[in-house]
Amino acid sequence: MTRRYDPSEIEPKWVKVWEDERLYEASEDPDDDRPRFYALDMFPYPSGDLHMGHAEAFSGGDAVARYQAMRGNNVLHPIGWDSFGLPAENAAIKRGIAPAGWTDANVDQQAASFRRMGMSFDWTRRLLTSDPDYYGWTQWLFVRLFEKGLAYRKESPVNWCPKDLTVLANEQVIQGRCERCGTLVERRDLIQWFFKITDYAQRLLDDVDLLVDWPERVVTMQRNWIGRSDGADVTFTIEETGEEITIFTTRPDTLWGVTFFVFAVEHPAVQRLAELAGTWEQVRPLVERARASSVASHEEADTKEGVPLGVHAVNPVNGERVPCFVAPYVLMGYGTGAIMAVPAHDQRDFEFARQHGIPVRVVIEPPGRHLDPETMTEAIPHEGVMVNSGPFDGEPSPASIAKVTAWLEHEGRGRPSVQYRLRDWLTDFQLGGDSPLARHPTWKHVTCPSCLGQAVRDTDTMDTFVDSSWYFLRYCSPGYDDGPFRREDVERWMPADQYTGGVEHAILHLLYCRFITKALHDLGMVSFVEPFPKLMNQGQVIYGGASMSKTKGNIVEPMPIVERWGADTMRLIMLFAGPFEDDIDWKLIAGDPDRRPGVTSWLGRVFAAVGDAVERGGAEESPELIRATHKAIRGVTEDCERFRFNTAISKLMVLTNEMRSALDAGGGALEAARALTLMLAPFAPFAAEELWRVDLGEAASSWAASWPTFDPALVVEETVTLVVQV
Repeated sequence: MTRRYDPSEIEPKWVKVWEDERLYEASEDPDDDRPRFYALDMFPYPSGDLHMGHAEAFSGGDAVARYQAMRGNNVLHPIGWDSFGLPAENAAIKRGIAPAGWTDANVDQQAASFRRMGMSFDWTRRLLTSDPDYYGWTQWLFVRLFEKGLAYRKESPVNWCPKDLTVLANEQVIQGRCERCGTLVERRDLIQWFFKITDYAQRLLDDVDLLVDWPERVVTMQRNWIGRSDGADVTFTIEETGEEITIFTTRPDTLWGVTFFVFAVEHPAVQRLAELAGTWEQVRPLVERARASSVASHEEADTKEGVPLGVHAVNPVNGERVPCFVAPYVLMGYGTGAIMAVPAHDQRDFEFARQHGIPVRVVIEPPGRHLDPETMTEAIPHEGVMVNSGPFDGEPSPASIAKVTAWLEHEGRGRPSVQYRLRDWLTDFQLGGDSPLARHPTWKHVTCPSCLGQAVRDTDTMDTFVDSSWYFLRYCSPGYDDGPFRREDVERWMPADQYTGGVEHAILHLLYCRFITKALHDLGMVSFVEPFPKLMNQGQVIYGGASMSKTKGNIVEPMPIVERWGADTMRLIMLFAGPFEDDIDWKLIAGDPDRRPGVTSWLGRVFAAVGDAVERGGAEESPELIRATHKAIRGVTEDCERFRFNTAISKLMVLTNEMRSALDAGGGALEAARALTLMLAPFAPFAAEELWRVDLGEAASSWAASWPTFDPALVVEETVTLVVQV
C-alpha cells in the first residue's frame, strides 16, 4: 500500500541525517576534479526570525545550489549574517538589553529556521560581521585603502538627530523627522571618512558591459547612478570682484541663452559676495534655513525659491552681465555648486525665471518654428537650430556641442570636461558625543605603532555597507588568521558563479562590492575585477497589493506555515507562484491559512505515483510515457538554467499526471519515477530525499546523484501541424 505523504515525519528526519552526513560542505580536496560552483546568497540582517522575503530568496538560491550539485559541480553555498547595524541598537535600547545579546539570539533563531527549511548551506563557513575575527579584517582593509589614498576625511553636511546625537542616512529621515525618535532633523557639517569611489567611476561604468548576465534594469540603475555626463567647464567672471567662477554644463551650445547665474546655498563664495554687495541680510535667512534642514529635504528644494545676490556674472562668450542668485535647487554636491541658467531650454531655470521676472532668450529653435519667449509656458527641448548664438547661428543642435566646445577651448574660455553623478562613498557612521568608544576613559589612549609616542584612536564607526562589501571573499577562507582571506582560496572559488538577492540592493551594495573588488585587484590581492558575473533578483512578497508591515497588520510569517504544511510546501509556493523576479501577492496564492495548499496535494500525488511505480517494478513503460519523461527532462533542465522555477515545477506536475495515466493503464513507470524524483530535489528536497533513499532504495543522497539526461531523438515531435494556403 502506498505511503501517505507526511512532512511532519519526513522533514525533521532528513534535517538530522544531512547534518550528520555533512552533506553540504564544499570540498577543498585538491584531487577533487569536479568543476567548482559558487552559489552565493545575499546574507540576511538578523532583525528577528526569517520573513517571507527570506523564504523566497533563499528558496531560489537553494534551488540553484542543489541543481548545480546534481549537475556534477563541487558547490560552495555558504551562509552568514550582516550583523552590525542601528536596528540592533534600537531594539536593544527598547528592550533594555545588550545589542550583542539581541543580535546573537536572532542569528541563532534564523539559523535554526534555515536548518528546518533544509537549506543546503555549508555551515563550516558561517560568519558574522560583528565577530572580531571578521571586523578586525574589515579594519585591516580600511587601512590598506587609506594607505593607497582611497580613504580620506573631509567636512561634509549630514542629517543630524539632536536627541539621539546620531548621523542619519536620507532613508532614515521621514518627513523631516528622525525615524527612530521623531525629532526634527538638523543639518550639520561634520568631519567624516570617505572612500574615493569616484576614482573608479569610469572603470565601474565601463565594466558594466561585462555584466551580461545581470537583469537589464539593474545594469541601467548602475549606469544611471554612476551618471557620466560629457560637457565643458566654462569660466564666468564676477564683475564686481574679478573673481572667476567655473561651471560645468552638458550643453555649451546654449551659452548664448544664459540670462542669470545661480550659486548653491553652500557655495563658499556666497557669504563673501553677499556681504560685498550688501545683501547678506536678505541672503542669510535662506542660508541658515538650508543649514538647519536635513540634507534629504535640501535635495527636494522648491525650484522657484531663491534670493538675488547683488552681483553679476560676465558671460565669456558674449560679454553680457547677468544677475547672480543663491537658490537651494542648485546642489553643491554636483558639478561645481554654481550653474549658468538658460530658462528657455531648462525647465527648472524656466520656472525660476518666471518667478523672479528674469528674461528668457531662445537660442535653439525647433525646425520650422519660431518661438516667442514672452508667450512660452515651458522650456523647450535642446534639439533644433542654433539662433541668437553669434558665430554659431544656423548650426544644428545638439550636433554642434563638440564644435562649440572646441571653440571654447581654442578661445581660452572653456575646456572639455566629464562629470559623474557618483559621489565619494561616505563610510562614516557617527554617534557624536554619545559614542561609547568616545566616552571610554582608557580605550582610545594608545601607543602609536609607528613612532611609539602617545596617540588617540579614531572613534568613528564604519558604515555597515563596508562589512557587506567583501564578505563573499571571507567565505572562501573560513577561520583564516593571517589575512582577510587566502588568495589561493579566493582564486579557487571567485568570481561567484551566481549571486541571488533583492533588487533593493541594485545600486549601493552591488556598487560598493564592485568598487572594493577593483581596489583589491589594484592592491594585488585578487586577479578579477568583477565579483558577481551573474545576478538573479527575486521579487517582493506582498499582501493584497501592499507591502507587508506591522503597521498594516498584514504580515505573514513563514515558519508557522513550515511547521503546519512543511518546508517543501513553503518552497514550492514561493517558486511556483510566478517568475522568480516578479512580486508575489500572498493573499492571492495562499490567502486562507486553513486551506491545504495545492502544492501539498501535488506532493501527495507524487508520493502515490512513485510508490505505485516501485510496486509495479520493472514493468515496461509505454512509448508515450518515455517520451513524456524525456521531454520533461529537457524542459526542466532548460528552465533551471534560466531560473524559470515556476515553469519547471509545472512540467513536473505534467509528468506526474502522465505517470498516473500510465500506471492506471497497467504499465510501468519506474524510470519516470526516478527522473521525477531527481528533478523534484532542487524544489522539494525533503520529499525527493524520502522517495530517492527510501522508496527507490538508493544509498546516497539525491544531492550526490546525477541530474537525469534526455535522448534528443525522444523529444522530437512525431507530428507537426502546418498551416498552408491553397
